[in-house]
Amino acid sequence: MKKVFTGFIIFLVFMAACTLISRSVYAYRLPMVGTLLPEAKYVEHKLEAEGTVVAGGEKPVTYRPGFRISSFSVKEGDWVEAGEELFRIDLEDLEGMMEEKRKEISKVSLQIDAILENQEIARQKKELELARAREDYDTTARLKDTQVGRAMESYVQAEEEISENGGDDALKEALQKAAYGEADAKAERDEAVKQAGRKVEDMLLPEDVTSDLEVARLEAAKLSEELGELQKVKNIQGVVTAPFGGVVTKIMAGAGGRVPDSAVLLLSDQSLPCQLKVALDKEQKKYLDLGDQVLVKLEGKREGLEAQVVYLAESEEAADKYEVLVELPKEMGVPGAAGTITRSEPGEKHSLCIPASVLHERDKQYYVYVLKEREGILGEEYYVEEALVQVKDKNENWAAIEGGGLDQDSRIISSSTMEIKKGDVARWQGE
Repeated sequence: MKKVFTGFIIFLVFMAACTLISRSVYAYRLPMVGTLLPEAKYVEHKLEAEGTVVAGGEKPVTYRPGFRISSFSVKEGDWVEAGEELFRIDLEDLEGMMEEKRKEISKVSLQIDAILENQEIARQKKELELARAREDYDTTARLKDTQVGRAMESYVQAEEEISENGGDDALKEALQKAAYGEADAKAERDEAVKQAGRKVEDMLLPEDVTSDLEVARLEAAKLSEELGELQKVKNIQGVVTAPFGGVVTKIMAGAGGRVPDSAVLLLSDQSLPCQLKVALDKEQKKYLDLGDQVLVKLEGKREGLEAQVVYLAESEEAADKYEVLVELPKEMGVPGAAGTITRSEPGEKHSLCIPASVLHERDKQYYVYVLKEREGILGEEYYVEEALVQVKDKNENWAAIEGGGLDQDSRIISSSTMEIKKGDVARWQGE
């Protein structure tokens, strides 16, 4: 009996050992997971974005249009002092422009000479026509006076015949005819003299006023002035200098091209403070508003400074972007230099916050893995459960969640030695 009891005890020990070994082998093949508990905390949002310093205002640099630019001595971002060289005019092309201008001046000079010569010819012609009209007047007056004198003689003769021979019908008719002849002669004389006189008067009238000569002389003066301006450019070897100091913010023409009607380039207006221009995406824009204070750090400066957002609007240069302008203190910043803005927003306090790294997403739905307990074939065991959650707030490190039946005692799986999925049995590092 003692032997049987001893054998039974040995059997039980053997079975327990086998059970332990089996559980150990089984457990060894399971993933080891680490967990954490949700925390109550503030989800802070930190905005950080890079930008470029731009001029607070710009002034155009213009030059006479039409010149060909041979080369630029500056590039965008360069600082220039008043009187410093900006670009050069192509002297060979300039010489061609001057030659063309000389040809235009010669052409207008020929037009002026032709107008003066034609005026002299017209003057001489008029003097000749006036002399002939006066001569015609005198000739007509003498001729018509002679005809009137002859008519008067005929009338006198008719009167004498009537006095000597009596007044028969034939003589009376002759006298009447002579009287009519004299009257007609006088009337014809008066009309002929009047017409000849009018021709003289017409010739004495002033000529029609024309502006051809004055216009041509004005054109010649203008062309000569333009040639003088071209000569001035040649005298300085085509060098164009800055009319005032500033940073070259934009070059609006190119070497080999012509000077445009608008500005050749833009220089920063030193009377206005510079601004830091930053582009934000939609997510970043949530945490910044017009008038907010931000911390600005400029390239080459150790210390940061507080500055205000003075402009915030959708960008015209890039879709789904927002343009931000932060005004800098006067005499600080150089257009083209880099800079950054940062801003921290404390946010709200949430009761369930987890590291963003333990949050998973599938089909635009967030979820977390939760470690739970259940009764298994070898006793109590841990298994992986999937809990769907809504994200109330989130930053780079933390996420505030709700839903999924979670509370502050829920064991959220934060690490695993193997890939896990819903329903997997696991070992817990916390045991």
